[in-house]
Amino acid sequence: MAGSDPEKLILKADKLTTLGFTRWKADWRKATPMYEQAALGFRNAKNHEKAKLAFEKASQGQEMLSSPWDAAKHMESAAALAKVIGNWREVADFYRKASELYNECGRSQPASDALARGARALEETLPGEAIQLYTDACTILEEDGKEQMAFDLYRAITIINIKLQKYDAAASFLLRLGLAADKSNARHSQCKAYLGAVVVYLYAHDLKQAEKCFNDCSQTDAFMGSDQYRCASKLLAAYSEGDAEEIKRISQSSTISHLDTMVIRLARQLPTGDLSSLKTTAAEEDEEPLDENDLT
Repeated sequence: MAGSDPEKLILKADKLTTLGFTRWKADWRKATPMYEQAALGFRNAKNHEKAKLAFEKASQGQEMLSSPWDAAKHMESAAALAKVIGNWREVADFYRKASELYNECGRSQPASDALARGARALEETLPGEAIQLYTDACTILEEDGKEQMAFDLYRAITIINIKLQKYDAAASFLLRLGLAADKSNARHSQCKAYLGAVVVYLYAHDLKQAEKCFNDCSQTDAFMGSDQYRCASKLLAAYSEGDAEEIKRISQSSTISHLDTMVIRLARQLPTGDLSSLKTTAAEEDEEPLDENDLT
């Protein structure tokens, strides 16, 4: 097989897959093992660019041979090399392709894992793309009834959104985590997620949304009566009264200390902003508009 020289292997494999006057049909059965061996040779030689291209071709070959599992594995290898090179767009594209190939095999967990690996690789350089990959990874598991396997993915999305100061999005994914926990009968995780969402809204100085979130979550039997419910209720009461010291005391409570690290850090900084402005806003919203036709 052209020895072990990866350059020669690539040349021979390319001849087998390039159509022309003397070749009307690509011979992927013979070429694919050559691409695979060449990819390994290039990778061992630290020639990352050529190894990446060889793994791409090996993946294409396995796909042409109706072996999506092996094709997905090679595509993940290409994605890992794209990360080493720093080609972040290819990292996203290759992990997406690998996920699609795993899905062809009917394997939701590897399909989700591939997207999650891509997301982790992109958290610092392309955080928006990372969020989308994580979100798609969650969706795959949800559609297969494996919500419990997605808990860490929801948390990862929340962390990125907090770093980007997208607090509405962060709270939304905590609520989505709570819903997934509800479906998985993970009551404790559900209640922690709901309290976390309230904390995030309060950190964003959005008392109105925090109260709405609390009221919505209180419709669930699991949250009602829980330690997290009582903690959220006390926090909101302290905000309504403009009691900064009470807010700080509650934020140091053991219930807060058992939340995820990302939420604890926000809670320890409460209250943010001017509490008096929150009270003024709330009072204005509670006032009934004046009816000019009502003379009573």
